[in-house]
Amino acid sequence: MQPDRASLFGMLGDIHMWDEVWGERAHCRSSSPDAMFVQGAAQHEAKRVCFGCPVRTECLAAALDDQIEFGVWGGKTERERRALLRRCPNVVSWRALLETAREEHAAVAARSSGELVAQAG
Repeated sequence: MQPDRASLFGMLGDIHMWDEVWGERAHCRSSSPDAMFVQGAAQHEAKRVCFGCPVRTECLAAALDDQIEFGVWGGKTERERRALLRRCPNVVSWRALLETAREEHAAVAARSSGELVAQAG
């Protein structure tokens, strides 16, 4: 018997829910705004701010949906975002796509965790 969607999210907690006010929880909020709008090798340092950020996916979705041209958003440079947009021109909503992918990943992870617990028990 597989758990329903509500049970899956209950097991995983709110961490997998979409954050509507993501900007308030972004790691870059505590750094200089100019630090995220750099060029060349400095972009690698800016991208490090994004790693481990709890709202990285929301940030990337906003940048892709709004076609923001400059800066590092969601751990991606403007060049990386342009490449994504070119590779996937039919995506109407990056938020919907990434939110669905997050939910599917959470469901698989929960199912795997449940199987491991059942095997151990």
